[in-house]
Amino acid sequence: MDDKVQFMTQDKLEALKIELKDITDKKIPTLARRIDEARQMGDLSENAEYHAAREEMSWAQGRVEELNQILENVEVIQKGNDSKTVQLGSTIVVKVNDKEFEYTIVGGQEAEPLKGKISNESPLGNAFLGKKKGDKVSVKVPAGVLEYKIKEIR
Repeated sequence: MDDKVQFMTQDKLEALKIELKDITDKKIPTLARRIDEARQMGDLSENAEYHAAREEMSWAQGRVEELNQILENVEVIQKGNDSKTVQLGSTIVVKVNDKEFEYTIVGGQEAEPLKGKISNESPLGNAFLGKKKGDKVSVKVPAGVLEYKIKEIR
């Protein structure tokens, strides 16, 4: 993972801190005990519990590194008072092909496209940044180019 800025809401930041604390305070010590107990059973070459615990430990340690990297480069989204332009944290209503959609522009860690949370790094989210109500935004998608009209910014 690189050292680029990770934009997120305060809520997401707190959730990641809780996840990190849970992994370091609970999961890793539990896995260490499992590994130690499995080691005491003897032959490690055919000890499935030992290998499973080692794999889980490897994942947990990797996730701790990833979370630390994210937290070192985090910038909390401060929703500005400027609801005239689309920015990180903005919720927008757009119209495309006679259908309206609502999107919230979030950092990559919080993106959930099926819930209307689109990343500022995605082609769609990036295209909306800096635009104003009434602006038309063209975005290239696999099916071609879609034109979105911004109806509302909150």
